[in-house]
Amino acid sequence: MTDNEKVLCIKRQLLPKSWVRKKSIIPLELDIFIKNCSMAGFEFINRTSAETTPSYKQIIPYIILQTADVQKTAVYNRQGSEQRLHDLWSVGIGGHINPVDMKAQNYSFKQILIAGIKRELNEELDQRPKEDQPGFIGLISEDVTDVGNVHLGAVFRILTTTPEKYLPGTELFQFRWEKTKNIGKLNMELWSELALELISGHSGI
Repeated sequence: MTDNEKVLCIKRQLLPKSWVRKKSIIPLELDIFIKNCSMAGFEFINRTSAETTPSYKQIIPYIILQTADVQKTAVYNRQGSEQRLHDLWSVGIGGHINPVDMKAQNYSFKQILIAGIKRELNEELDQRPKEDQPGFIGLISEDVTDVGNVHLGAVFRILTTTPEKYLPGTELFQFRWEKTKNIGKLNMELWSELALELISGHSGI
């Protein structure tokens, strides 16, 4: 995190109440998510301030990689700049949306979100099949942890028939494809638990 980093946020009170409960796991169509966020309006604020301001929710693309038969899910160990998540296992690739993702002044929320997803995937993965595209599943939010209290996750999933073509960058520490049924044995971050619960309705796991 840099001192002058700015991140995309939406005022909590302008989001649907069901999205920001103590724990929210909401299957949703992308168009509905985009519409609600666009109506609420967004702003880029200093990340240092946003991390301690629960009246804002930082929007985070959270991208899960699974094999097409959903028998395996990519996991990695958190070793990045967010100290509060250190040594927890995660299934979510992604991060903050920054002003660099707003390629033009008139960019819509949807365009900014998609640009942010592409940038995050390119930053986190040294190689990935371009034909594998993320599909939106829904959203997760929680006010249980200090991290969750100021973030809202837009959950996407990539299903692949070629997991061997995914090469992790240095941020994805101990990246591996784990049997989906065994993930519960790992010490997972709460968001990963919520995201897996969300996608279970889409995959029958």
